[in-house]
Amino acid sequence: MTAPTAETNLVNLATQSWPQALALLTALLLCSLIGLERELRQKAAGLRTHTLVGLGAALFMVVSKYGFGDVTGQESVAFDPSRVAAQIVSGIGFIGGGLIFVRRDMVRGLTTAAVVWVSAAVGTACGAGLWLVGAFVTAAHFLVVYGYPPLLRRLSRFVPRTSQLQLRYTDGVGALRAILATATGHGFTVLHVSTERETQPDQGSGEPDSIRLALNVQGKGDVSGLAAALSETEGVRSVRMGAAEPEEEV
Repeated sequence: MTAPTAETNLVNLATQSWPQALALLTALLLCSLIGLERELRQKAAGLRTHTLVGLGAALFMVVSKYGFGDVTGQESVAFDPSRVAAQIVSGIGFIGGGLIFVRRDMVRGLTTAAVVWVSAAVGTACGAGLWLVGAFVTAAHFLVVYGYPPLLRRLSRFVPRTSQLQLRYTDGVGALRAILATATGHGFTVLHVSTERETQPDQGSGEPDSIRLALNVQGKGDVSGLAAALSETEGVRSVRMGAAEPEEEV
């Protein structure tokens, strides 16, 4: 085995040149564009997270390709740059896993975690010198996040969707009949109705009891518009979209 010489080290330092800096700069720009889109949508992982993930992945690849020039060629050294890329793929899962939240039957953060994974892939491609491929994936990212939702909404118009609404209304004022009429009037079919009485703790207050209503409907219309119409129905105290204890109240 031969020890590295001063000449070898000088050659190794010569590899730290503009191509490597350009690779890191490309990763910085492309991943910043991805992160900016997430930041404008006020997601958990925004501009800084995606930029740093992509830039770090690019640096790992640059180090993997050019950082071991002083030991290559030695008989006892096995050199495989692709191993670093494999470790990036597995290691980024820890960041993505921390962005996914599960609350009962609702899962949030999957798209953000996937975008972080894509940012790491773009940075890895830029670090490997595949700038055109990284730019293509960045453009594909914007196509997916901006182009797919309108397309999905258009396609869903032809397929009836099942939705659930949680309501509270005052007992004894005929609100249930009005609720069902409003739902059918907006083009929805009522699949299931479940009610539960909420008795007031102070029976002497004279305030009427309220009823909790779980309403399952199916239709091609706008569920948000239905929820807004139901909230204006006489006797209805609150309307919520989704399963039990959702986050927003109309």
